[in-house]
Amino acid sequence: MILYNTLTRKKEEFQPLRDKNVRLYSCGPTVYNFAHIGNLRTYIFVDILKRALLFDGYKVKHVMNITDVGHLTDDADAGEDKLEKGAAREKKTVWQVAEFYTAAFKNDIKQLNIKPPSVWSKATDHIKEQITLIKTLEKKGFTYETPRATYFDTAKVPDYGKLAKLKLEEQRAGAGERIGAAVQKDEDKKSPSDFVLWFKRVGKYKNHTMHWPSPWGDGFPGWHIECSAMSMKYLGETFDIHTGGVDHIAVHHTNEIAQSESATGKPFVRFWLHGEFLVIGGGEKMAKSGENFITLQTIVSRKINPLSFRYLVLSAHYHSQLTFTWASLEAAENGLHNLYEAIRHLRDSLEEGKSRTNSALQKPLVESYLADFSAALNDDLNTPQCIALIWKLVRDETVDSSHKELLLKKFDTVFALGLTTRKTPKLILPKEIKTMIEAREKMRAKKQFAEADQLRKKIEKAGYSLKDTVHGIQVEKREGRSKTI
Repeated sequence: MILYNTLTRKKEEFQPLRDKNVRLYSCGPTVYNFAHIGNLRTYIFVDILKRALLFDGYKVKHVMNITDVGHLTDDADAGEDKLEKGAAREKKTVWQVAEFYTAAFKNDIKQLNIKPPSVWSKATDHIKEQITLIKTLEKKGFTYETPRATYFDTAKVPDYGKLAKLKLEEQRAGAGERIGAAVQKDEDKKSPSDFVLWFKRVGKYKNHTMHWPSPWGDGFPGWHIECSAMSMKYLGETFDIHTGGVDHIAVHHTNEIAQSESATGKPFVRFWLHGEFLVIGGGEKMAKSGENFITLQTIVSRKINPLSFRYLVLSAHYHSQLTFTWASLEAAENGLHNLYEAIRHLRDSLEEGKSRTNSALQKPLVESYLADFSAALNDDLNTPQCIALIWKLVRDETVDSSHKELLLKKFDTVFALGLTTRKTPKLILPKEIKTMIEAREKMRAKKQFAEADQLRKKIEKAGYSLKDTVHGIQVEKREGRSKTI
């Protein structure tokens, strides 16, 4: 498998440190609000990565964190704690907010056929490990204290910012712009790029409801220390792959590397993989703070299959931006529906005994498709090429229906679109609807298109839609059942 490693800015051959056992960590949600579909795009990419590894015969230990404390509204340690803000917004406790949005996130990934991680790791369940890691950093001279917090001193790390490929001076300047001179002075930092390891329960955080005792005072951990402590607890001081969105590169993942490698003296992660943004029309990235905040439930409320969104995401490479519009989602829904119908048609041919069964002749074709799918998948998860191959297979008349179904079942262990498992109840058409459809076909044969269109409208008014396909007329009832005649 070849993967694009953000750390080296090039594609590299992936080999795990421990035989066929892959250790994978993914930055999970901060559970103060619903995940938006931009967030979910990243988790679909991670799911494809994990499924591709399993497809190649690896075992995968996957850890995903749940951030339920310490993530401020500004990634550079300024602003409110997002959980506290969510609690104030909803007039609930932070614990209630975290529990509700954790459950909502798990429901989202279930609807998108995303495999859950091997370990769910909540930040508030690992305060002890975070304090221990900060103690190690303090003992090695990488920290300093202010009245407000305990900070990591980035000046002590010569290669700080290596993931983002920024010089320390540039990184500091960028952080300074984000925080602002007034905030920086108030925080009494040595450098704008320094980041909080432990917030003290003083000043604007004196009423912070989530807090624990520590050697640096009663308080709560910073966001970055959480992921380092939890990933190393479950995966070791050096592990194989760390994933997240591209927005994590410059701050969160940069800081994870700095504190983890300073504590252990070892390389932290071998491969860093980042999913690109989902942007709305006009090029603006999706964000919870903006009006372009679309959740999966927004999609579901429009009677759109959630897997249509998964199909849309897979139509673009994870390393390229994807523009979301309702029109593009509708096109994806139509594409997925057409794929379902084509597969249903080949299943019908199997039931009718029309499929050839000479396995010896089919074997080279099957092996060729498997090899092509594996090559595309292992070329940095080239999902668009894989989708094109699936469509090629469906339309390939040299492959019989039974072998097509076997291949599709194999491919769908990675794509998880329900290609061979989706069950649709058979649609029984009322006699009057059948009669109208037959009459419409006769009109079309006589080129009486205006009359045929009027009859089509009458059929649709009765609750049925018609679609003319290469396999015949697809009839669908509004609740989603379909039939090709």
